[in-house]
This record gives sequence, structure tokens and C-alpha cells, in this order.
Amino acid sequence: MTHLKISRRTALAGAAALPLVATSASVAQAAAPMLGESIPNFMRVKVGAFEVTNLMVGSRVVPDPQTIFGMNASAEDFNAASATAGIPNDKVRFYFTPTVVNTGAELVLFDTGLNGAATVGVLQAAGYTADQIDVVVITHMHGDHIGGLSGDAGVTFPNARYVTGRVEFDAWAAQDNDNFKAKVAPLADQFTFLEDGGSVASGITAMAAFGHTPGHMAYILESEGAMLAICADFANHYVWSLAYPDWEVRFDMDKAAAAATRKRMLDMMAADKIAFTGYHMPFPAFGYVEKPAAGGYVWVPHTYQLTL
Repeated sequence: MTHLKISRRTALAGAAALPLVATSASVAQAAAPMLGESIPNFMRVKVGAFEVTNLMVGSRVVPDPQTIFGMNASAEDFNAASATAGIPNDKVRFYFTPTVVNTGAELVLFDTGLNGAATVGVLQAAGYTADQIDVVVITHMHGDHIGGLSGDAGVTFPNARYVTGRVEFDAWAAQDNDNFKAKVAPLADQFTFLEDGGSVASGITAMAAFGHTPGHMAYILESEGAMLAICADFANHYVWSLAYPDWEVRFDMDKAAAAATRKRMLDMMAADKIAFTGYHMPFPAFGYVEKPAAGGYVWVPHTYQLTL
């Protein structure tokens, strides 16, 4: 019997000589269409016995971010901070993120988005309906937080009671503000007003966070030893507001008070390792705060801590 010895070089040469045969697997298909970016529209986590759902009811890209953030910083410092964080210095993406808390007894909505239709659409995607909302809490009265209170069809959340801070309501009621008059004033007799430390419901406590607006409020959730701070607009960007809390923000009505509030709240959350959600933080907008020795604060996105 003759034994053939086939070297690797011989095998490769033989393979190269074989004719190319098209098969169904090798035929190029038509290019798949571009589908565009994808941003999920809700995320639900646990805080003790509470279920907390963030709703991404809108997002937009805005040019020239230093006309909004770091207004008292030099262009060089702003650009260097952006480069260090790996984000562009010529545009920014904003997110608009109301929060729903199911306490087991009540369904509580924090802020309403720019318009009711968008918020109700995402609310339904998350498994709720507008008429299931028992309480609407308004953290402050900028348009992107009160715009969804009502629309062409009337009141958006027909079965809800309304809660806001006394200082905030009185400050806006004293102004000639069309948005307040259209959205909040018609519901004024249905509002309950809170002071610092007031209670929305069992386990939900108001915390004064003035500066962004005259009576801006944050809220602390506490259930079965777990905590989450619903912080609204005390900080509007995860780098330019957290790493540089003294940088001025165009939308802060009292810039010095807003900076002091940022540092106080960030110190608290970093020291006590309290998770927080911010209305304009990168979606899904759940995260933590670290305080490096070098100064400033760092946003640490939530991974799975609140899903266990």
C-alpha cells in the first residue's frame, strides 16, 4: 500500500486551484437599511418595597453648550473639561425624565414632561395609564416639568391630587408667567403645599433644594432600608454640573444658591452612598456620586444595584 504524504503547502496549493462555486450563503444580500439611534423609553428598578420607573419622554441635541453650562468658566477650561470626559464641547444631548414611584398603596408621578401626550405614551409603554396616577408631584415650575399637566383634551391625570413646595408655588404665582397661568393656576385648589421635610406619602419626604428656582424641591425615597433621591434639576449635566458645581448654569435663577445646593446635596449623597435620579441625567438617569480627593464630584451610572 502506498502512503501519500500531503504537506500543508500542497493542500493549500490544491485548494487554490479549485473553482469558486457560489452558494446561497456566499451571495451578498442587499444592504440592511440604517435604522437610526435607539434610546430606551423607560427603566424600572427597586427601592426596598417600592418600584421606581424612569420615563424618557423626550430628548434633543442642543448646540453651543457653554451658553448654558460653565458660563463663568473660560472657553479653555470648558473645552479641557469636555475633552477629559470624552464629550464634545460644541453640542449636548438633553434628556427629559419624569419618575413614577409605586409605593404599593399609591402611584406617584414626579413631574409631567413638556406635554401630556408624550408622557402618557411612555407611561403606557411602562405598563401604566394616566388615570392610575394617584399623586402628581411638581418639583419646580419650569415648562418642561409642568407642561404635561394638561393639554387640548383637558387635565392629563384626572384622578390625581397635586403636590408642590409652598415657596415654589408662591414665587411663580407672584409673577406674570403665562405657563404657570395656563398649566398650574387652574389646578391651584387641588394642590397640597409642602415645606422642607414634608411628606408626600409614607416613605417620600421633601427636601429643600432651592436655587435652580426659588422653591425647587428634591425628594428622598426610603423603603426597607433602601434610599433613592429624586433630585430634579439641582444638577443638569453629569460632567459640567457635577465635576464643576460652581460653574454657572443659565437656567439657575439664583446661581449662587444653586451652586451651594449642588455641593450640599452631592456631599450628602457621596457620603451616604445614596442613589439618585436627575431629570436631565443621561438616561436611564439612575446613578451614584463619588467625591475624588482631587475635588469635584463624579457621576457613576447605575448598573444592577437597584435590580437585585
